[in-house]
Amino acid sequence: MSWEVRQNGKRYYTRSRRVNGRVLREYVGGGTLGELAELLDIEEREERRSRAEAIRDAKLRLDRLDERLMRFETLADQVGRGLLLEAGYYQHHRHEWRKRNVLE
Repeated sequence: MSWEVRQNGKRYYTRSRRVNGRVLREYVGGGTLGELAELLDIEEREERRSRAEAIRDAKLRLDRLDERLMRFETLADQVGRGLLLEAGYYQHHRHEWRKRNVLE
């Protein structure tokens, strides 16, 4: 998006966009029409930037929550293991928990 000065000395607003991998320049207009198009393009860019920032913030919050959840899961697993061991169970081949046969 830029202003282009033609040989006749007049300014025209154009925008570039990508179509099928190629960059195409689109003529918008000069004068008031060009200025209005420029303002709309600036507003659209700001909205995109704002949405991208909101998405980044949401991902960061989710990553933090995920970290906390993983720490909680590890702690809960350790507590559960401890309780099962205390109750006389053992883990058979790192899979299922079995009660030990205790001869009294």
